[in-house]
Amino acid sequence: MIGRLRNSAAFWAAIGTVALLGFWEAFVRVRDVRKFVLLPPSEIGSTFLDNPGFYVDNIWVTARHLVVGLSIALVVSLAFGALLAAVRPLEHASQPLLVLILVTPWVAYISSIVLWLGRGTPSIVFLVAFVTVPAFVYATVGGMRSADPAARELFASIHASRWEVLWRLRLPSALPSLFTAARFNVGLGLAAAYFAEGAALSTDGLGEAGRRAVAFNEGSILWTTILCTAVLGILSQVAVLLLERSLLHWHASQRRTAR
Repeated sequence: MIGRLRNSAAFWAAIGTVALLGFWEAFVRVRDVRKFVLLPPSEIGSTFLDNPGFYVDNIWVTARHLVVGLSIALVVSLAFGALLAAVRPLEHASQPLLVLILVTPWVAYISSIVLWLGRGTPSIVFLVAFVTVPAFVYATVGGMRSADPAARELFASIHASRWEVLWRLRLPSALPSLFTAARFNVGLGLAAAYFAEGAALSTDGLGEAGRRAVAFNEGSILWTTILCTAVLGILSQVAVLLLERSLLHWHASQRRTAR
């Protein structure tokens, strides 16, 4: 039992978390770091417990912005990526736009988004979806083109329709790369949501709470919103991992080989 526990990923993840928190706490205490620069985990926990409802409500708001934005980006990327996978010249023509989305900083155009879509949720969800589309598109195109050539020949031999090839072959082939992109996009989308909540004249969300904390020089609230955002990101990554194991149980990447 003890041997199995020591070999489990959860055990070592817990060890790493405790070590990180311990080093963080000791560093802040020993170096006497100012509160606004860095807060020790113990004080962050105390700040959270002083008003847990406030932080939980804002966590749910940010989580909703993240999930809705990623869902829209995934649907758009699947449709667009399937088209690019079928028409290579169109893929080449779309590269400047996708690269431009990736490299342009959000602060350069968030004000334009707010003026266009209005304050609050529409602008926040749009930014999350907008910045996460490229990774999903690249994953869709690469995954669909990686479909097994022998399987493609088999589908051609039975005169399968394009929809059947897409649904039964190309989309399953793209799932592993899509889940890899989803892990990346969870962090990217969460950062975009936090930034947009503070810049889109929103009234709630972790980003808006952090913006107010900065405005009123409240370091304890600022760092509590930052840690809440990190915890939300970790839980989102775990959710993606569990969904991947459930949907890709047939894939080689999810099989455990015996020692």
